[in-house]
Amino acid sequence: MREELLTIIEKNSRIGLQELAAMLGQDELAVANELAAMEAEGIICGYHTMINWEKTSIEKVTALIEVRVTPQRGEGFDHIAERIYKYPEVDSVYLISGGYDLMLILEGKSLRDVSNFVSDKLSTLEAVLSTATHFILKKYKDHGTIMGQKKEDEREMFTL
Repeated sequence: MREELLTIIEKNSRIGLQELAAMLGQDELAVANELAAMEAEGIICGYHTMINWEKTSIEKVTALIEVRVTPQRGEGFDHIAERIYKYPEVDSVYLISGGYDLMLILEGKSLRDVSNFVSDKLSTLEAVLSTATHFILKKYKDHGTIMGQKKEDEREMFTL
């Protein structure tokens, strides 16, 4: 039940307990207890709302920042990753393979906000060797959700 439950709520965290129990073929109490257990174990870490910011009047810029760092003796990448994720501007930090060590996802109000964070805060950290910043220009699909469904042409075909 656990894997199926996680798969369902990952796609729709607002699903009601009654509907969730019916989908899983379980009673509501068993599902509620399983959810509570997974929250206590740290398997479920939070519930989030996905917003298509392009459809609002609010300006936001999202950037992916690759960071090359010097791992620290006895701590590897954990210590520098912790220093970075404590900045409120940073949404996500991942240890990655390839030419860089860490991938950050950062949101700001403008390109300048993101650039200032990189130059004033991130690049000045002792362990940071280099960075590469990539701005997201448009989201087509995010966390499995298609962000802008194409509108069907509702005009009728007319030939002469």
